[in-house]
Amino acid sequence: MGTAVPPPRGCEHEALRARRLWRRVAPAEGRGKSNIMDAASFVMCEKISNLRVKSIRELIHGAHVGKPVSSTASVKMVYCEENGEEKTFSRVIRGNCSEFLFNNKSISRSAYISELEKIGILVKARNCLIFQGTVESIAMKKPRERTQLFEQISNSWEYAEDYEQKKKKMQQAEEDAQFNYNKKKSIAAERKQAKIEKEEAEHYQTLIKELDEEKIELQLFRLYHNEKNIYVLKKSLDEKNMEASLKKQSLSTAEDAFRAKKKRLGVLNRDQQHMERELKTLEALLVQQRPLYIKAKENTSYQIKKVEMSKKLLRDKEKSCDKEKQNIKELETELNDIEKTWRAFEKKAEEVLQRAADIELGESQVERYKELKEIARKKVATLNQQLEKLRWEQKADEERLKLNWRKKKEVEENIKQTVEQVEEHKRRIEKLEEYAKICTESLAEKKQKEELLTKEIENATVRMAEVNEELNKIVGELQNARMDYHEGRRQQMRAEILESLKRLYPDSVFGRLLDLCHPIHKKYQLAVTKVFSKYMTAIVVATEKTAKDCIRFLKQERAEPETFLALDYLDVKPINEKLREIKGAKMMVDVVQTPFAPLKKVIQFVSGNGLVCETVKEAKQIAFDGPVRLKTVALDGTLFLKSGVISGGSSDLRFKARCWDDKEINTMKERRDSLINELKDLMKIKRKEADLKQLYAQCHGTQTRLKYSQSELELIKKKHLANLYTEKSKLESELVNIESQLDMLKEGVAQRKEKIEEFQKKINEVEDSVFREFCEEIGIENIRVYEQEHVRQQEEIDKKRLEFENQKTRLNIQLEYNRDHLQKSTDAISKLRETVHKDEAEITRLQKDEEKLLKKVNEIMEERQQFKDRLSAHKSEVIKAQNEVEEFRKTLLTLNREATKLQKEAATIETALEEKRLRRHNMLLECKVQDLKIKLLSGLLDDISEVELRPETEDTQTTSSIYEREEAIQIDYSSLAEDLKDLDSDKDIQDHLNQMQQEIKSKESTLMKTAAPNLRAVEKLQIARGKFQESIDAFETSRKEARTCKQEFEQVKKRRYELFSRCFEHASVAIDQIYKKLCRNSSAQAFLSPENPEEPYLEGIGFNCVAPGKRFMPMDCLSGGEKSVAALALVFAIHSFRPAPFFILDEIDAALDNTNIDKVSSFIREQAHEQLQMIVISLKEEFYSKADALIGVCPEHDDIMFSRVLTLDLTEYPDTDDQERTETHKRSSE
Repeated sequence: MGTAVPPPRGCEHEALRARRLWRRVAPAEGRGKSNIMDAASFVMCEKISNLRVKSIRELIHGAHVGKPVSSTASVKMVYCEENGEEKTFSRVIRGNCSEFLFNNKSISRSAYISELEKIGILVKARNCLIFQGTVESIAMKKPRERTQLFEQISNSWEYAEDYEQKKKKMQQAEEDAQFNYNKKKSIAAERKQAKIEKEEAEHYQTLIKELDEEKIELQLFRLYHNEKNIYVLKKSLDEKNMEASLKKQSLSTAEDAFRAKKKRLGVLNRDQQHMERELKTLEALLVQQRPLYIKAKENTSYQIKKVEMSKKLLRDKEKSCDKEKQNIKELETELNDIEKTWRAFEKKAEEVLQRAADIELGESQVERYKELKEIARKKVATLNQQLEKLRWEQKADEERLKLNWRKKKEVEENIKQTVEQVEEHKRRIEKLEEYAKICTESLAEKKQKEELLTKEIENATVRMAEVNEELNKIVGELQNARMDYHEGRRQQMRAEILESLKRLYPDSVFGRLLDLCHPIHKKYQLAVTKVFSKYMTAIVVATEKTAKDCIRFLKQERAEPETFLALDYLDVKPINEKLREIKGAKMMVDVVQTPFAPLKKVIQFVSGNGLVCETVKEAKQIAFDGPVRLKTVALDGTLFLKSGVISGGSSDLRFKARCWDDKEINTMKERRDSLINELKDLMKIKRKEADLKQLYAQCHGTQTRLKYSQSELELIKKKHLANLYTEKSKLESELVNIESQLDMLKEGVAQRKEKIEEFQKKINEVEDSVFREFCEEIGIENIRVYEQEHVRQQEEIDKKRLEFENQKTRLNIQLEYNRDHLQKSTDAISKLRETVHKDEAEITRLQKDEEKLLKKVNEIMEERQQFKDRLSAHKSEVIKAQNEVEEFRKTLLTLNREATKLQKEAATIETALEEKRLRRHNMLLECKVQDLKIKLLSGLLDDISEVELRPETEDTQTTSSIYEREEAIQIDYSSLAEDLKDLDSDKDIQDHLNQMQQEIKSKESTLMKTAAPNLRAVEKLQIARGKFQESIDAFETSRKEARTCKQEFEQVKKRRYELFSRCFEHASVAIDQIYKKLCRNSSAQAFLSPENPEEPYLEGIGFNCVAPGKRFMPMDCLSGGEKSVAALALVFAIHSFRPAPFFILDEIDAALDNTNIDKVSSFIREQAHEQLQMIVISLKEEFYSKADALIGVCPEHDDIMFSRVLTLDLTEYPDTDDQERTETHKRSSE
């Protein structure tokens, strides 16, 4: 990192040698010119914060990139005196701190700064350094900152702290002196007052003595008559206590009886609760068992239906089996008949053949027939073979045709049976669908009922919680109000009479005024009660006629008289609307509200134009102080009438006002009763949970049956019907095949028959040609006639045999098929019978379970009914016990009221007695406190407790002990006049007491007017004299101290003012001259003005300049060059007071144009030649070309980059402009 002037390779560097020369440091920008300024600042003890680094180590070259060239660095300044003596100032960087050396000796920072000040360098004032960019800031300094600069230059700041201390000490001393002076004056006044008080005290003692004598007489008079009253009250209290004790005994007996009855009622209630719990248990058990019974009944019903269906199927199977057996029997009979017929035919055929054997040809004819037959056979052998083949084929086809006919009939029969089964299944499906529909509708209905019942029970449960909460709240309010009491007989009678009138005249009798309206707020209750007065319980009716009828009814019933307010009879005065505008009052009609509109007329009649006020004072003021008297009432019930009559509130009024609360209590009672009734109804709904469970069981049973029906329906539709339709389709296709085969066989048989006939015709033709002669010989048409006669019989026999054989075969096959089918049906029937037997056994078991459950349910129901009967009887007993308890409660309440009444009377007497004792205590205490010397026969006034007792003080043991001690005090009334003792009436006593009190008050007022003097006036006078002498001494001491402090302060002030003024006055004169020189114009002005001329160092210093040819402008409005010139004028003026040996200026020409540069450089050159050494850092040729010497700074690279300094002496090159200017100046001076 760059330092002020970084020493190459860790060597020390001699930065400056102070001589009177004007030098210019003229480096290029960024070549290290600021390093020279930093080096000079560093060695002149400048703070690190002003050297462009954060820590002192960063000043070492290369440290800013982490490669410091050395661990230490130093800057040395050599100052040469005019006598040639040199002083060296060095500052060395060691670690994170620096070391200060003077003449190569290590010294402290403060000593170092002192040595610099000796040669004229002020570190704090920076009187030899002008940093880059600070020229304008010097001109723009605030007045206070400018003052601080002058103080640093003049060294007056050294006296600032001492100045403040001395000033503060002087002010404190002056304040103390003033305080002691005021104290002396006040004590002198006290001394004068003490003399006056001494004279007044002597006169005052005489008046007090006379007053004490009259007070003693007053207290004796009051005590005497108070003790007489105490004696009378004690006697009366003893009598009342005796009566109360007798009444308490009766009350105690009644309470014991009441507790016994109440205990019995509690036992009955607990028994009732126990029975109700058992009943609920039975109901829960019933709810649990009833669904089981219903489920068992459903299972039994389903099983019975299943068995019935199985039995029906069994019957159908048995019928089918019987039919099969009948068919077998018929087939067997038919087979036996065929066998018999066959045997009979064989016998007959034998006889026919025997008869045919008798008719034969001759042997020759037979031989010839045989020869011819052989010849014909040979000729037709081929044809015979073909014919025989055709016949066999024809026979086979005919057999197949017959077999197919039988098959066709069987298939048609099977199709018919299948169709019947399909129809039967369809009918079953219709029944099942109808049953499923009924079950679905029933299930939906039951589900709907279940949802409704569930919703009803849930709503009832929620409502029960709300009702219980509200009921508990109302009961709590009733208990808190202590108003849950039984009405008296009189109130009940009046309420019954009102209800009777409402029943008789429902549209005309509205009720009592109290019940029909109410105040808008409780605070108005007393006032409304006072105004309503006798109309509070009046009955409001519609017409006058109704009122008369009601009065007639009351007379007939011999009821208490009532007040009636008829709406059509009332003469209501209009409301004075102006009264609503009165502040602090409300109309009575506005504080009473009613939901019954016609009643407003009644309220207006009762209230009139009455006003309600907050306080008695306001009510009285509004009633009597206005232009017109008004009827007003205060919130406490105090009524002010127009006539001037004032009626105050009383305890009776408060009792009457309770009726508004009673009204609310009655409303709460009605609400409580309605909630209790609603709770009972909700409990009934809650008990429907059993019905809900039963309904749920029924739904479950119906759902089960529906499930079974749907499963069976699905089985029939998907399996049985499908199988039957499949079988039917198979049979129909088989029937079609059989029919097609039959058609084919019929067609084949017909064709073959034609072929057989053709072949037979050919054979016959051959035979006719062969046997023609033979036939003629024997006389027949052809040989076939002979053969038919003899052969036909044989053929018919063979044919008949074949038919018999075919029939027998068919019947055997059919019989075998039927027997197999019968065997299968028999096996199915046996299995079905076994299933039926099992199902019947299951039904028996289910019926037994059902009977058991039914029996159990019936037992539970019987037991529940018995419990209900017992509970009903028990409830009657509980009600009876409650009535007895109620009667005893009423008796107890009556006795309690009587006992309470006696207690109240005794308490009233006791209160009066306590009041008298309290008065005696307070009177004795008053005597003790006021130090009234009353004569006592026994006891002392010191025995009286100094505790002041009040009527509201609780009767504690301490109070009783106080009264007992005071009873021992016997007062001597001998000094009291006899005429005062003989007064008996309270009026005379009070009149005399008032007279005595009036006399005492007159004397006390005289004493008050004379103002009570200080009875210790003599002592006070002596004290005042001593205090006066002390205050004089203290005042003199503080005055001397203040004078001393002021002298010390004035000395410091004078020294500080002299130092500051010397500097300021010098600068004020010098700045104008310097500014004129800098501007080269005599019209230029620069002046300094202190804000506080008397003590300029306490306030700011103003600085203003008037540039040549311009009007006056504030410093802020000047240009940059003008500000720089003004700042330089101020710097040079201040510097001229305590000039430093040299001046280093860093780029002061930055804001100057060429003209101003010429002016400033000329002034600096002149000053450098005459007064001090100037070192200026500049980048402008116009400036540094006029220097005596140039110092160039440039970078140089070795292992590292460092700054190189080049010097050039310009004195060898004289400046012609400067010479001309010098000559001109000399000529002008000559």
